[in-house]
Amino acid sequence: MKKILNNFALIIILWSSYTVAIAQGNTPKRIVSLSGSLTEIVDALGLGANLVAVDVTSDYPSYVKEIPKVSKNRSITAEGIASFRPDIVLGFEGEVSAAVLAQFKTLSISCVLFKQEFSEAGLTGLVRKVGQALNVTTKGNQVADQLSKDLKSAIAKGKSSKATKMMFVYARGAGAMSVSGSGTAVDAVIKLAGAQNVMKGFTGYKTYNTEALVQANPEVILLFDFGMSSLGGKEAILKLPGVNLTTAGKNKRVIAMDASLLNGFSMRLPQAIQQLHEKLFGK
Repeated sequence: MKKILNNFALIIILWSSYTVAIAQGNTPKRIVSLSGSLTEIVDALGLGANLVAVDVTSDYPSYVKEIPKVSKNRSITAEGIASFRPDIVLGFEGEVSAAVLAQFKTLSISCVLFKQEFSEAGLTGLVRKVGQALNVTTKGNQVADQLSKDLKSAIAKGKSSKATKMMFVYARGAGAMSVSGSGTAVDAVIKLAGAQNVMKGFTGYKTYNTEALVQANPEVILLFDFGMSSLGGKEAILKLPGVNLTTAGKNKRVIAMDASLLNGFSMRLPQAIQQLHEKLFGK
C-alpha cells in the first residue's frame, strides 16, 4: 500500500510540475538542464542564454563548459539546484529520485522529466516536447522537422553499406571495461550507421571478458576517445588478451569517437551517424 501511495505521489508531482511550466505561458528565463542531450536541444531552440546551470554531462556547445554545474558528479540535491533560482528544471525519467522531486514540489521548483527513446522518432519527438515545455512550440517543431530531414539523409547512407560487426567497449583503464548490449545510445548509433552490434542477449552494459570478445568476433572494436587513451592507445588495445584472435584484431580495426558526440543522442545525432559511417566505410 505504501509503495502504491508513493508511486501515486510521484505521478502527481510530475504532472503538477509539467502543468505549471506550461501554464506560465512565457518562455522560462532561468533554465537548469540535467542532461547534456537536453542542453543541446535547449541551445538548438535558441535558449542557450537562458541556461543558468547544467549537469556534468553537458559540454556542448563550447560555451556550455563555462556554465555553472549543479554538482561535481551525477548526484544532485534540490537545495543545490534551488540556489540557481530556476524557472524550470529539465531532466529524464529515472534520473531524478522521488525524494528530490518531492523536495522540488516543496520548494515550488517546476520540473519536467522526459522519456528518452533511442530512435529517430524518439529524438524528434523529444525536441518537440522540450519546445512545448519551454513555450516555444513553433520553434520546437521547426527544429524537429529539420533534424528529421538530416537524420534521414545520414541514415540512408548506412542502408547501402555492409552491416559491419562491431563491439563497443566502455573503458576507464584495463580494470574497468564493459561492453554495450541493446537499448543504449551507442547501440542505436551503431545500427543507424548501418553496422551491427555483435553483443546480443542483454540490455545496457555488462562486464567485458576475453571469452565473450573472442566468441563474438567483431570486425571492428569501437571506444570513446578517452577510453582508448585510458587503455594506452590503439597498439596497446591490439595487445589485450584475445584481441588478436578476432577479425578486428587481425585487421587492426580499432576506432574511437568523441564520447559526447557518440553517446549524446541529441541534436548532433546526424553528425555522429555520419562520422561513424565514415570511420567504417571511408565515405
